[in-house]
Amino acid sequence: MKKNDIYTTEITGMTAEGNGVGRIDGIAVFVPHTAVGDVISCRIVKTAKSYAYGIIDSIEEPSPDRIESGCPVSKKCGGCSFRHIRYSAELEIKDKLVRDAFLRIGGFDSIPFEDICGGESDFYRNKAQYPVAEQEGMAVCGFYSRRSHRVIPFTSCKLQPGIFGEIAEFCLEFINDKKIPAYNEENCRGVIRHIYIRRGFHSGEIMLCLVVKDESKSDELSGLAEAARKNFPDIVSVIMNVNPKNTNVILGEKNITLSGSGEITDILCGKKITLSPMSFYQVNTAMAERLYGCAMEYADLTGNETVLDLYCGAGTIGLSFSDRAGKIIGCEIVPEAVENAKRNAEINGVSNAEFYCGDAGQLAKKLADEGIAPDVAVIDPPRKGCDTLTLDSLVRMSPKKIVMISCDPATAARDAKYLSGQGYKPTRARAFDLFPRTGHVETVVLLSKGEIESKKVRVEFSLEDMDMSGFQKGATYGEIKAYVLEKYHFKVSSLYISQVKRKCGLDVGQNYNLPKSENAKQPQCPPDKEKAIMEALRHFRMIK
Repeated sequence: MKKNDIYTTEITGMTAEGNGVGRIDGIAVFVPHTAVGDVISCRIVKTAKSYAYGIIDSIEEPSPDRIESGCPVSKKCGGCSFRHIRYSAELEIKDKLVRDAFLRIGGFDSIPFEDICGGESDFYRNKAQYPVAEQEGMAVCGFYSRRSHRVIPFTSCKLQPGIFGEIAEFCLEFINDKKIPAYNEENCRGVIRHIYIRRGFHSGEIMLCLVVKDESKSDELSGLAEAARKNFPDIVSVIMNVNPKNTNVILGEKNITLSGSGEITDILCGKKITLSPMSFYQVNTAMAERLYGCAMEYADLTGNETVLDLYCGAGTIGLSFSDRAGKIIGCEIVPEAVENAKRNAEINGVSNAEFYCGDAGQLAKKLADEGIAPDVAVIDPPRKGCDTLTLDSLVRMSPKKIVMISCDPATAARDAKYLSGQGYKPTRARAFDLFPRTGHVETVVLLSKGEIESKKVRVEFSLEDMDMSGFQKGATYGEIKAYVLEKYHFKVSSLYISQVKRKCGLDVGQNYNLPKSENAKQPQCPPDKEKAIMEALRHFRMIK
């Protein structure tokens, strides 16, 4: 197989990025803008040892799933991967991608998956982020071409409300009239970087955020803010976000309100939500409500449980659970989002929720160290998934259920596999298409606490009510571990138990858990675990 050669192949599969997969001489060839069942003439554009990339030279036989995209830039823009196929076929592809990830990466072959939940395939986004660039001496905005930072000028995206395009065009006209230069990524010159628009799905309130490199044109942009609000009455907030860094990250750390309140409100799952530019908020509100409803069903709350909401954003998930929970503990790394979450709790009269700012893993570890024991943990991590510290801290807290919401099936399957090794088994799962026509899909997974490893004992009874007279002369290490786990919600090792028994003058068996030499380093039992083990020894009447 050589570059620029043309071959005929049938497309038999799809990747998560929306590339069709065919085979030529036994080698997988990835071809964008194809559909399963297409027979194409394919021009090879890149070759590797075990795969190649191609482009369509001609379609010999179209797939029954193929349709007209209805978008003039769909083949240039990097946004929509599936606009050229029937939506029902897209749902089948995404459902299979999720199930395959949990089988291939997670090793799960028996999760009872429910059918994927799909929604409206057009005009569903509540947020748009238009990169701005200079082309032929004029500022333009649109969307990045696939795998590049080349801007395709276009504002009438069918995934977004029509008013977004109208506002973007209005801003461009003002920017060009005032000769405010667009930011150039190559030389880091210019001012305007992005036009960022957010709208409340239920409220209709609109936020316009102008992302700039510096504040040099703040007077002119204040004029734009007032003009935009006059022309578009639904705009209630105009903000200038300052991002001086040469980075792919869209928003900087500084926000300056140019006009209006500096935030917008919306309704999600019956709760009033305030949003700043920095707040995470699902871009498909209608589908997010269905997804959160599924998460609530999986949590199966009865009214008294403590719920840990990791990566809580503006508190949307935790607040949607608050009427059915005893207590909500939310953790989020973005300070503005945490402030939004606190305000959202206040304006909704939610008194059983508290929110903390910090890294999810560090906060989870801190909560575990403090002996916090949630009944249910809800985790909604970014695309990269959870780190080991977060997962280990979750296991230490020992919730009965973990409800995982993920925007990447691969990292969801990886994290579920890790948790499965710690005693949590995926018992229910469902995919949700929050991003129709794109290559993204959300997944909700319920992980229920099962057997805790072969060396541990699963506690199915209350130790407090047992007659322990038979243990006056001693309890096994397994029984001590079970007691500590039941009462303190964390695990202790045989090594730590032996160290505490030795301190109390109890027999631990000849050389049991002793270091092999006097100079050998050995981890010492932490104070909190020593206290728990001491209590267990008293409970079993091994010490007074």
